Amino acid sequence: MLDAIARRDRGRRLYPDVTAAGGLGPAMREAAERTGYDFGPLPLGDDVARIETARGVVTVHLAADERLFTVSVHIPGFTWPIGSTSDLALLVDAVARWRDGTPYADVAARFAFLDLGEFVRTLEAGEPTAQQWSGLLSADFHRRQRSLLRRLHADEVLRTMFPTITHGAVRLRVDPLDGTSRQVLVEEAESGRYRVLRVGAAGVGWTEVAGDDLISCLRDALTGGVIPPECGGCGG
Repeated sequence: MLDAIARRDRGRRLYPDVTAAGGLGPAMREAAERTGYDFGPLPLGDDVARIETARGVVTVHLAADERLFTVSVHIPGFTWPIGSTSDLALLVDAVARWRDGTPYADVAARFAFLDLGEFVRTLEAGEPTAQQWSGLLSADFHRRQRSLLRRLHADEVLRTMFPTITHGAVRLRVDPLDGTSRQVLVEEAESGRYRVLRVGAAGVGWTEVAGDDLISCLRDALTGGVIPPECGGCGG
C-alpha cells in the first residue's frame, strides 16, 4: 500500500501533465490533438501507452525515478529500445511522424533523442524474418508445428514471410512490422490435408487444402490476395 502511494506521489511530481490527463495514453492523445495529430483511441493506463503503426507497435513507458518517456518498437519476438525524452510534446511529434511513414533517416535527423541505428541495421540485413524462422524451427516448444514450418520455409517465397505461431497454427504475414498486412493461418488437418485461413478476408472461413496444393494456395493468398477455390477441390 505504501509503495503504491509512493509511486502515485512520485508520478504527480514527475509527470503532473500525465496525472492531470488521467494517464499516459490520454496525455499523449491530448498533446497530439493540440498539434493536429490524431492517434485514435489509445489504451488507458497510468504509465504505458501502445500505438499500433505500420512499423511495429510503438510502446512508451514512464521512467520511475526521473521524468523520462522511454520509447521502443515491438513485433512478436523482437523489441528495439529507440530512445527517451523528458519532453511530452517532442515525444508525440516523433511518434506521429513515425506513424505517418516519415523516412527513418528524416525521423532520426529531426529527433536527436532517437537512436534508430540498430533497428535500421536489422531491417537492412533482412531481419527479423530470418531470425524468427530460425527460432521457430529450432524451438522444442513448437515441435508439433516443425514439419509444417520446414515445408513452408523450404519455399523461396514463403520463407520471406514473417512467421509466428497462433493457437497452434502457423501465421505468415507479408510485413514483419505491420500487423495488419496481408496474412494467412495454416494448420495440419488429417490425411495429408491442411486448413488455411486468409486473415481479415470478409466472409471467408477456413479452407481445407490438399497437401500438393498447399504452397501454391499460400503463395496466392499472400501475394495475390485470394485463395483459389480449386485448391484442394473444396469450396472454402
